[in-house]
Amino acid sequence: MFAVIKTGGKQYKVSPGDELKVETVDGSAGDSISFDDVLMVGDGDSLSVGAPHVSGASVKAEIVDHVRARKIIIFKKRRRQNSRRRNGHRQPLTLVRITDIQASA
Repeated sequence: MFAVIKTGGKQYKVSPGDELKVETVDGSAGDSISFDDVLMVGDGDSLSVGAPHVSGASVKAEIVDHVRARKIIIFKKRRRQNSRRRNGHRQPLTLVRITDIQASA
């Protein structure tokens, strides 16, 4: 069984037991969360596609940890102006483990 969920402006294909990094979600490690924006649910030969969401479907997950992505460098330079700027950024992420996919009844 798999599902396609939407969180943090991105879409993820998930199955029970998967671990993935998503945009920061409120809660602490060990908390249980639910993703209700389910776009598609598949189980064997059956496939449910939402328009835009599958009604009654949800994906249960558990927060494993709050982490930060690797640092990216933002470097801007204006040629022949003796002007440059260097900044870095690390995006905060939440590591979640998918525990259950509940399709609509």
